[in-house]
Amino acid sequence: MKPFIVKHWAFLLICFFVAGLSACNLLSAPTATNTPSPTETSAPPMPTATPAPHNLTVCLGAEPNTLYPFGAPNAAARSVLAAIYDGPLDTVGYEYQPVLLTQLPSLSNGDAQIVSTPVQAGGQIVDADGNVVLLAQGVRVRPSACRADDCILTWDGTTPLQMDQMIVVYRLKPGLSWSDGTPLTADDSVFAYSIASDPGAIANTYLLDRTAVYEATDANTTQWWGLPGFIDPTYFTNFWQPLPKHLWSQFPVGQLPQVDVSSRSPVGWGPYVVQEWAAGDHITLTKNTNYFRAAEGYPKFDSLTFRFISDPNTAISELSAGRCDLLDPTIRLDAQASLLKEMQAGEQAQAFFTQGMNIEWLGLGIVPATYDDGYETLYQKDRPDIFADAHTRQALAYCLDRQTVVNQVLSGLVEVPNTYLPVEHPLYDKNIDAIPFDPALGISLLEQAGWKDTDGNPATPRLAVSVKNVPAGTPLNLSYYTTGATQRRQVTDILAQSLAQCGVGLELHYLDQNDLYASGPSGILFGRRFDLIEYAMGVNGFEPPCNWFASSEIPAAANAWIGANVSGYKNPQFDAACRAAQLALPDEPAYAENYRQTEILFSNDLPAIPLYYRMRIAAARPDFCHFDLDPTANPMWNIEAFDYGEGCQP
Repeated sequence: MKPFIVKHWAFLLICFFVAGLSACNLLSAPTATNTPSPTETSAPPMPTATPAPHNLTVCLGAEPNTLYPFGAPNAAARSVLAAIYDGPLDTVGYEYQPVLLTQLPSLSNGDAQIVSTPVQAGGQIVDADGNVVLLAQGVRVRPSACRADDCILTWDGTTPLQMDQMIVVYRLKPGLSWSDGTPLTADDSVFAYSIASDPGAIANTYLLDRTAVYEATDANTTQWWGLPGFIDPTYFTNFWQPLPKHLWSQFPVGQLPQVDVSSRSPVGWGPYVVQEWAAGDHITLTKNTNYFRAAEGYPKFDSLTFRFISDPNTAISELSAGRCDLLDPTIRLDAQASLLKEMQAGEQAQAFFTQGMNIEWLGLGIVPATYDDGYETLYQKDRPDIFADAHTRQALAYCLDRQTVVNQVLSGLVEVPNTYLPVEHPLYDKNIDAIPFDPALGISLLEQAGWKDTDGNPATPRLAVSVKNVPAGTPLNLSYYTTGATQRRQVTDILAQSLAQCGVGLELHYLDQNDLYASGPSGILFGRRFDLIEYAMGVNGFEPPCNWFASSEIPAAANAWIGANVSGYKNPQFDAACRAAQLALPDEPAYAENYRQTEILFSNDLPAIPLYYRMRIAAARPDFCHFDLDPTANPMWNIEAFDYGEGCQP
C-alpha cells in the first residue's frame, strides 16, 4: 500500500475513534426529559479505491551493454540512461537546451569569455593545426585574435607571445538532488571530470586533452578553462555530466565499469530509478520522488519497464497485443515501414519516421592507399587514376538512381541528400543544386572526361580513350564493396541497373560487416582499397562534420589508419574553409560563411556521394502522447512527459 493511502486510512480510523467518543459522551450526559431521543444512523463511508498503477513499457531492440556513462553505452543503453539522467543538456531541433543548468553559457550573457593570455616556452598549447603541443621554437601558433591562416606565425622562442584562451562558467539549478536524496552539487561534476581524466577510464580524450582546468567555484558553479589556442564552437557543452561522488568515490576508477552501483543500477537525478535488471529480458524502473520536476507532475508513470526484443516482427506483435507501449528506434523497423503506415491508417498504432545526421555513403576511391608512395612505372603497379577528373565523379552521381532507392527500399520516407548536411540543418545551403538521376547528363560528363562508348553497345562498359592518367582501352568497370545486409543488396541492385544505363559496369562484393570495417592497411574501407564502397557514417551531435573530408582525416600509416576521409580527397581550399569554420563561434559571421563554402566545394568535387539518409523509426500505441522523434535528440529525451490514455486528453 502506498504511503499516502496509509495516511488516508489512518485519518479515517482516527475520525471513527473520535466520533465514537463523542457519541458515548452524548449518551451519558443528563437530558431535560425522560423521553429518549431518536438515534440517528448513517451509512459507513465507502473506502477510497486505490488508484491502479500507471505503468509504461518501452521495448528496445537490444539489451544495454552497460549503464556506466563512461563505458561506451550502446544505443539501447542510452535510451535507458535518459530515464535515469535528465540532460544535463538536450539537443532538440538542431538546438541545445539546458536541463540542469540555469542557462547556456554565451559571450552575450557573460558566462563565456575569450581572454588574451601570455604563454611561455614549455607550456601546453593548441597549435595552428589544432594539435596539443608544448610551446617551443619553431611551433606554428595563432597569436591572440588570429582565426585565419594568414596570421599564423612560427614562434622564434624568445618574442613574448599571447594567445586566446576560453573561460566558461556553468551554473546548476538550485535545489537539485540525487534520487537517494543527497544534494547534487558542482563537486559531482568535477568528480565526473576526474573519472574521465583517469587513465583507466573509457572516455574520448579530445576535450580532456584541450582542458587546462575544470573546477568548482561554489556549490552550484563550475568553471572550464581551455588550453591557450583552443577555440571551441561548442564551448557551452563542456560541462561534465555529474556523477554521484558520495557513492562512487569509494571505488577505484578501474572498477566502476564492473560494479553494479555504477554499471547496472546507477543513482541519477532523472525521472526514474533502477529497481531491477533481469538479464536478457528487461530492466524495471520506478518513479523518482526526488526528481526536480516532480512538483510539475513528472514523470507520468509509477513504473517503467524496458523490454529487450530484437526481432522487429515480434516487437510489432507485442505492440498490437498491448505488451509494448512504445517501440524504440533501436528496433530496426526499416523493413516494416509500410506495415506501420498501414497500422497507423487503421488507427492500430502510431508510426514515427525521421532522418538525421546518419547518411549512407558511396565512397569513391579517389586516392587509394597504393598511391601513398607515388606512382611507380605508371599504371603497372597502381590502379589507374579513374576518379581524378571531377567530371567522372559528377557523372556517377547523375547516373545513380538514388530516388528510386528511396522510393522502393525506404518507402519514400527519407530524402536524397545534396551535401553532407540535412536540408533541415540551420547551416544547410539552400542554393546548392540537387543532382537528380539524369543518365543523359551523366553520359555527357563521361564523354567530357574521355570515357567513350567505342562499340555502340550500352550494355558494355565504356572505355578510356582520352582520360588523364588512365591507359587507353581501360574499361569503366568498378569494384563495389558493401555488406550483405538485405537493404544494401536491394540498393545495389537498383544502382547497378542505373549505372549500366551510362556504360558503367560493377563487380559487386558483399562482405561481412567486420571485414568491411576492419582497420587498415588490410581493411577494405579504412585501408582505402576500393573503387566504390557503400557504408554508413554519422555523428551524435549536429555540428557540421566537414572534417569527414579534410586531408588530415585520410586513413594512412602515419595516423594508424584512423580517419573518416576514406576517399583520400585533398583540397587545400576545403581544408582552409573547414578549419576557419571550426575556429569560429556560432554567433560570428565566419562560422556560417565558411561552412557554406565547404558545402559548395563538396557539391562540386564530390569526394563521396551521399545516397540517402538512414531512417529512425519508432511506433507507439494509438493513444500515446508527448513522444517526439526528433532527428537530433535521444528518442527518450522527454520521457518524463510520456503518457497514454486519459493523461492524453486535451
